[in-house]
Amino acid sequence: MKQLLTFMLLAMICSTSKAQNETTEKNSSDSSKTVKKKEIRIGNVTINVMGDKSKGDTVYYESGKHKKIRIKHPNLTTNWGVLDLGFSNYIDNTNYGSTGASLINQPLGGVPALGESDFKLVTGKSINVNIWFFMQRLNLVKHKLNLKYGLGLELNNYRYKTSSRISYSEGGVIPYTYPPAGISQPFIFRDSIVFTKNKLAADYLTVPLMLNFNSNPKRPSHGLNISVGISAGYLYSERNKQKSAIRGKRTNKGEYNLERFKFSYVGEIGMGSVRLYGSYSPTSMYEKDLNMRPFTIGLRFSNW
Repeated sequence: MKQLLTFMLLAMICSTSKAQNETTEKNSSDSSKTVKKKEIRIGNVTINVMGDKSKGDTVYYESGKHKKIRIKHPNLTTNWGVLDLGFSNYIDNTNYGSTGASLINQPLGGVPALGESDFKLVTGKSINVNIWFFMQRLNLVKHKLNLKYGLGLELNNYRYKTSSRISYSEGGVIPYTYPPAGISQPFIFRDSIVFTKNKLAADYLTVPLMLNFNSNPKRPSHGLNISVGISAGYLYSERNKQKSAIRGKRTNKGEYNLERFKFSYVGEIGMGSVRLYGSYSPTSMYEKDLNMRPFTIGLRFSNW
């Protein structure tokens, strides 16, 4: 009887020990499924990163004592040197039947009147390049809704088709008039030669202001980014570049009745470091007579 009791007691101890081991292993297994641990040693200090990076890791510093610190994203981040590469164009709403003195479109001396076809662009060669010195993102709501703004140069080249013979003048003698008549304001006229290259360049110092939505604020490069807003640009340079067999290469710098300020709707969408951007101005790029509303579209290369 004594031997039987001893045997039963030993069996109960073994059974309890096994159950405890299984429970420990199960808890350990469950814990390993939910918590990932990375250990970094720096001298006598051990840093343990616990959790899933996509959900925000928790850092523990170990140097005799445990200290729990939550990683925080800065409320203001700066991105230096953002580059845009795209195309420039415009929507032509000009009424060529009632233009003023800035457009010499009268059929004088057998020269046909200027029309919409003379201002048609070569889409693939009308280039837009934007160089943003910096862009900043200010947190508004949990890093998902942000205010985004910056400062940069907006460079636009409007390349006319080879059939176009238009030239820009800051003022002076009006072509094809006899006796010669002069005008003191800038004007556009049909030239007498054929150009192999003819374009208008307009460069602006621009400030964009946008609301930005980020679907993954913990890992911005892995989330969808959408920004919409407005921009204000100041025209600091305008020029007419031409190339012909008769005159060679010429760059005519001056003031050609372009609006000094440009206001546009702007936006961008994408994931990672490459995004699609666009802009559209609801007002004409010219001060008067010509009603051409510029727009751009292209790719933006940015860290966020």
